[in-house]
Formats: sequence, C-alpha cells, structure tokens
Amino acid sequence: MKKIIFVLALFSSIACHTQKKVQSENDISDISVKEFREFKVLDSKNIENQDVWAVVSKQMTDFTEADYQRLKPYILEKNILELQESRTQRIFTYEELVKFYLYRIKKYDRDNDLSLNSVISINPNIIAVAKQRDRDFLNKKLKPLIFGMPILLKDNINTENMPTTAGAVALKNNMTNDAFITKRLKDDGAIILGKANLSEWAYFFCGDCPSGYSAIGGQTLNPYGRKIYDTGGSSSGSGVSVAANFAVAAVGTETAGSILSPASQNSVVGLKPTIGLLSRSGIVPISSTLDTPGPMTKNVVDNAILLATLYGYDNTDSKSKSFKYHGSYYYNTIKNGNATLKGKRFGAIKRLLEDSLYVAAIEVFKKQGAEIIEIETPQVGLPKFINLLNLDMKKDLPDYFATHGNKALSFKSVQDVIDFNKKDSVNAMPYGQKLFYGIVSDKASKKVFSDMKQTLHENGKTFFNTPMNEHNLDGVLSINNYHAAYAAVAEYPALTVPMGYTEKGEPKGLTFIGKPFTENQLLAFAYVYEQASKKRKAPKTYN
Repeated sequence: MKKIIFVLALFSSIACHTQKKVQSENDISDISVKEFREFKVLDSKNIENQDVWAVVSKQMTDFTEADYQRLKPYILEKNILELQESRTQRIFTYEELVKFYLYRIKKYDRDNDLSLNSVISINPNIIAVAKQRDRDFLNKKLKPLIFGMPILLKDNINTENMPTTAGAVALKNNMTNDAFITKRLKDDGAIILGKANLSEWAYFFCGDCPSGYSAIGGQTLNPYGRKIYDTGGSSSGSGVSVAANFAVAAVGTETAGSILSPASQNSVVGLKPTIGLLSRSGIVPISSTLDTPGPMTKNVVDNAILLATLYGYDNTDSKSKSFKYHGSYYYNTIKNGNATLKGKRFGAIKRLLEDSLYVAAIEVFKKQGAEIIEIETPQVGLPKFINLLNLDMKKDLPDYFATHGNKALSFKSVQDVIDFNKKDSVNAMPYGQKLFYGIVSDKASKKVFSDMKQTLHENGKTFFNTPMNEHNLDGVLSINNYHAAYAAVAEYPALTVPMGYTEKGEPKGLTFIGKPFTENQLLAFAYVYEQASKKRKAPKTYN
C-alpha cells in the first residue's frame, strides 16, 4: 500500500501514516523522495571505474580470490571487537583487512550486473596507511578501538588526497584539507578507505530526482532490491556500502532524515546525534542550524565506538559542545553491562501500531521489561521549514567555499553554481536544479529569520516533550525517518536500528528519539533491542 506523506523528513524515502499532506507553508513535498523505477542516469558519466582504481589496483595484485574466500568468515558482518580480536590473533593484518574491502568494492560496486554505485573514490594512499597501522600495532601503546578500521566518508566531508564533491560536477576538483571529524578519525588511527556516493548536494538541489543520485557518482542502488527499493538519502552511499560490507563503517550527514532514511532502508544502524555533539567544520553544508554528521554501522557496538572517535570540541563550530565523557559511549553503555530496558518507559505512537513490524518490536521491549505507553503526538506543524534551509544554505555554502573549499574554486554564491550547471545541463543536472532556484530567490530580514528558527525549534520540542513529560518517558519509538524533521528542528538525537523486513523484503528500522545529549541512553536501549531481536540480515546477493 502506498505510503502517504505526513510531515516528510528532508531527504526521506518513507512518509508517516496520516490522512493527508500538511499543506501550504508546511508542505515540503518538493524535497520529499519520489518513487522512481526508471532512471535518467544510472552509471556515472563523470568518473570512470578504471580511474577510481588507477593507483590502488597496482597494489592489489598480491590479493587473490583465495585470500578473499579465506578471510570472508572472519570479516563479513563482524563487529569492530571481533575484527580487532582477529587482528590480535594474526588471522589477518590491517593491510589484508583493507584489501579485503577493496576487493569487494571492485567485485560488486560498479560496471557489473550487481553494481550499487555506492563508492565515489578510493583513498590513493590507503595501502601505505594500512601498512603503517600494522607497524604501529606492534608497539605496546594502548590503541583506540577504531584503530586500523577502514571507514568510508560521505562525499561532502572534506578529506585530503581525495576531492570532496558533494556529488556535483561543480566540485569535481575540490581538493581540500581534512574536516575536523576526518582529523579525529585519523588521530585515533582509523583508515579512511574512500568516499561514499550521496544524493547530490545532500538532496537539496534537484527537487524532482531519485534519492541516491549524483552527477559524479551516478545512481546508488539498494542491495536488498536493485532498482526496486529506494536507497534512502542523502547519505545513500554510506548506508548501502555498510549494508553490503564494503567497509567496517561509514560516516553520513543529516539535516533532517539523511542518516535515518538510508540506514533504515538498508538495514543498518544510523545515529543522528544532538546538534552540537559533533563538529560540522569542513563539511559541505545545507544548514548551520540543523546539519550534523553521524555514524552508520552494521551494529550498535560499532556505532558507539565510531561516535566516540568522531566526538571532539571544535571552537570553530558555533554549536559545538564540550563534554567530559569523551570516549565513553561504548564503555559506558555496553561494556559495563548496564544496558537494560527493564523499568524503562517508551512512547509508542498510536497511528504507527498498524505496522506489524513496529508491533513486533514493541513486544520485544515488553519481554525485556520495558513499559510501553501508547501516545498521541501534538498537532504542531513545521512552518517555513524550506525557507529555513534556503536562507541557511544561501549563506552557509559561500562560507564553506571561502573557508573550507579549494582556493581555486571560482564560486562565491549558489547563483554561481547555478550558472556553472547551465553550461552543460545534460551532464551536470539531468533532473534540473529546482531547489537551488528557490534558494537564490528566498529572502527574509534577520528578525523574521530568527523568529522562523525559534518557532520551528519550539514546535519540534513540543512534539516530543508533551508526551515525554506527561508520561515520564525515556524515549519515543518511531519508524525509519517518519519523525526526523521534528527531531531535526528540536535538535534531538535519533537512532535507528534494523526492525525487520516487509513481506516483499524491504528493510525497515525502529527509531529511538530522546532528549538532547542522551546518546548514551539511546545506544544502550538500542543495543538491548538489537541483541534481543537480531533482525539484521546481510543482503543475500552480496554474500
């Protein structure tokens, strides 16, 4: 049955179950994901597969199909703790771990009948970095859990030695320094494997295009149903690559649904943190009000480990917060054995109880000792949501060009990008650039803009706080990214975990939403649910 839009979270692929669209100033259907079965462009016209592998292929000649088959049982679907144990037992080296993922990407991702188009570029220095991690492994210094783990980054996150394109032809040569979170990963010894495809400009560009499409990367496809199920977006490549075991984990970004949507659509764990927990510096922006990066992983353990590495106070990010518990997410929520649902109270949204997977998930909670309260959510809208994004991006994108973009970029404004795209519209914008036109035409006084943000923020908080305060709830349970837009404007964290699959095989996620900076609790709740339900299944075709 076709899903009907309630308040469609930005970049979402699934809508909330209600009777009609929110109309007029609350209508954000222009940026909702459309159901596509026929694509104007499937494979990229701007990158060649041989160019992606030009440097690395020469260093892969010693890794054979026999090596790949030998390592599969030790790597596929394993969490970081298991991988580190195998490294300690010398079952493989970090170099071999990297080559295993590279082998899978080359085998499955492009130019074949199973291609997913989830990876845009490969780190040209990755083998050398892996070899260095193996040398460092031999010293007796205590290593972070993320040490030696190959990680993919969404291609709007600045990373040296690889262009940061946001999927756009205009940024094809945008060579930059590392973003703040990229430095955090490297400081803890993670290995940057490459860049993941995305919905172009984080899906705030075309307006009438499929999620997962970018001019640079082509059309990302869902491993649970190529050309059948939507990938979700805009962190499409991050979700798909993790689901298909192309990396240990990936980092996505979200404005309102861009992590939750592809995570749930690809049966992985995705966390949209509280705004301010993670730095946004060096990330191609939409909205300095709502943007955040976040971890995307196959399991909750890895999510907690990756979050701990990504965290760090950034004095160049106006929303960045400093906390004393850095590094504690895994140890405080899982390792210490205190994760429990017993005695915890959760709100189950009444109108979602028509979903059989949601009902089954709630039964898991009850069996684990949680108390479930059926709730109605307040009827509050999201007025001028699109205007907020327009006005933020109108300022924030030029700021990125000036501060974090390649100095050779000639762009000073969104209009400059529009003009560039018009020179080769078939190649640069086959689905148009409707939303960019909206950005340049929008305007508001400082007071009107401030009031707009405040209204949205208060409405978002009201949506969750009313039932949470009334019933003394520890969290609200949702599906996929159905309420991502409310969590976005409230600036609340949201975490989605695989909830199962429809009768046709399409993945769905159970989404936990909590108060600000309750990531520790959400991870603990999610871990207990995940271990009790065991709903994730790797896509069969890619095993």
